[in-house]
Amino acid sequence: MGYRVAVVGATGNVGREMFNILEEVKFPVEKMHAIASRKSIGTEVSFGSQILKCEDLEQFDFSKVDIVLMSAGGSISAAWGEKIGAAGPIVIDNSSHFRMDPDVPLVVPEVNPDAVNSIPKNIIANPNCSTAQLVVALKPLHDEVPIKRVVVSTYQSVSGAGKEGMDELWDQTKGVFVLGAPEPKKFTKQIAFNVIPHIDVFMDDGFTKEEWKMTVETQKILDPAIQLVATCVRVPVMVGHSESVNIEFTGPLDEDDAREILRDAEGIVVVDKRENGGYITPKESQGEFPVYVSRIRKDPTVEHGIALWCVADNLRKGAALNAVQIAQLLHDKGLIKQKTLA
Repeated sequence: MGYRVAVVGATGNVGREMFNILEEVKFPVEKMHAIASRKSIGTEVSFGSQILKCEDLEQFDFSKVDIVLMSAGGSISAAWGEKIGAAGPIVIDNSSHFRMDPDVPLVVPEVNPDAVNSIPKNIIANPNCSTAQLVVALKPLHDEVPIKRVVVSTYQSVSGAGKEGMDELWDQTKGVFVLGAPEPKKFTKQIAFNVIPHIDVFMDDGFTKEEWKMTVETQKILDPAIQLVATCVRVPVMVGHSESVNIEFTGPLDEDDAREILRDAEGIVVVDKRENGGYITPKESQGEFPVYVSRIRKDPTVEHGIALWCVADNLRKGAALNAVQIAQLLHDKGLIKQKTLA
């Protein structure tokens, strides 16, 4: 027997990837529902060999499903998340809306799996894409020697901004060689052949909300004592987020020991040869499950420091995969209550 599953935001990049990964990992599904806004009713999406027609979010009866994966944006999660949770199913939400709610666990299964043991609102939050891959890399090192401070610069792909972001990069790249790049619509400046040090809105202290998210989410998931400062940058890459990470520890940790700790850690693949091409780029991470770590070396600017390079497919580990892994964790712990329908 499988579960009755609904994916809300079924027509988006992450929603479609959720269907792909649920099929890839053979998550036990008895009945699958594709849920979207009214304008997308009847739109077809694929789940394995099945073709599903999208159903209306506002008319769907969520009491008949066991688990809901949501990736429809913060406003939809704000309006519907608690209503859906109150109807019975466990909601795994990919938006930022519930992440800092004290009654909603913020979960990366390799990092804090026990957080799902208490789900007061029937809602579990997925972290920001850039946070998810970072904490997977930090966790095993933090377990060995507590981390004091992290400085991270991100190189985030346009797929993190959705289909509109991907389309804009494609159109501008073509345009540069023909009639000139079209004016930016999704981004604040031209993204083709450029980088933009601005993701999400600016806050009063000069940081962007994306940078703030990385700080507070890392503290909630891993350890509130960790100090973290981020600079988040959009780059002209279709899929795959990269991060340059400098970690300061409370005590000594040798770079060789750090490399071996990461090699043995769940969800991580280390590719670290000190030669041409002996590292991972976002291109190689596309379509893959792990978080890749390269360029592990001593940071000589602090007493106890390690620098590293971290890459992952943001549509997978940064979003859809992490949500499915949470669903699998709930299944393994026996926490999904299956409905008995007449």
